[in-house]
Amino acid sequence: MNPSVKIFSGTGSQELAQKIAQRFGAPIGKVNIQRFSDGEIQPVFLESVRGDYVFLVQSTFAPTDNLMEMLLMIDAAKRASAYKIIAVIPYYGYARQDRKDKPRVAIGSKLIATLLESAGANRVITMDLHAAQIQAFFDVPVDHLDSSAIFIPYINDLKLQNLAFAAPDVGSTNRVREIASYFNAEMVICDKHRKRANEIASMVVIGDVTGKDIILVDDICDTGGTLAKAAGLLKEKGARSVRAMITHPVLSGNAYANIENSVLEELVVCDTIPLKQESAKIKVISVADLFAIAIRNAYEKSMINTVGISLFVTVPVVGI
Repeated sequence: MNPSVKIFSGTGSQELAQKIAQRFGAPIGKVNIQRFSDGEIQPVFLESVRGDYVFLVQSTFAPTDNLMEMLLMIDAAKRASAYKIIAVIPYYGYARQDRKDKPRVAIGSKLIATLLESAGANRVITMDLHAAQIQAFFDVPVDHLDSSAIFIPYINDLKLQNLAFAAPDVGSTNRVREIASYFNAEMVICDKHRKRANEIASMVVIGDVTGKDIILVDDICDTGGTLAKAAGLLKEKGARSVRAMITHPVLSGNAYANIENSVLEELVVCDTIPLKQESAKIKVISVADLFAIAIRNAYEKSMINTVGISLFVTVPVVGI
């Protein structure tokens, strides 16, 4: 009997998990996330996962309870004899802690990778890691999805006359260059200098934006300060319009006010993290189709390999 697919969700990504399961064509699995009065968490699967491919959907944004839920669900599935456990993490938290850039600091993204593997994850499916090299922190396969598959059709539908793309900082230039090349459009860079985390001291625009319809592209919008400042500076330099396409809407602190008070025409984000509140300037597009395809590929490719191995082993040797 071939193993079947079971898709479960943590409490942080329930709406997205429902969409993914619907696109995949399977019901969302039943799991109860118990919370005790002291704050401890205990997930309980309410159906058998023995011998199944178990896909656990949970973004690991703050609070860290979301990460603990994922780790505990992996452990519970392993102890319930799941065949394969795949951690589906649309937003991989702590990804900005990807290197030792000063003395005596932790490399958070490496630690999270170690925790996921130690808990029992056999594969990870995620989207737009802050740094692509985070994939190398894992010794299990990582399917790294690209949000440009979502944003490119949306940008096409805008039919902007004088399209150009902007990187809100030097770190996002490679990401922006790829999408700008697809449209054969120009790219500019907003070079910023930070006083400290989430606080910008200065910013300059490298490139000509006069009369252009600018789209800022990045992986994370946290407080919205960089986006708001970049958009304002681009308008000052002569841009006709400024929009932003951001994968992960962390939107902490005064982010919503910063976006609302900015000169941005709109901020388009993915549903990797649920919004805390509605905003007239923020539009959400779903990544459910991409993740459903990734889940199907992870399952069916494995099934093909398993069948191939089975046939190889069981074919009788004739003529000896």
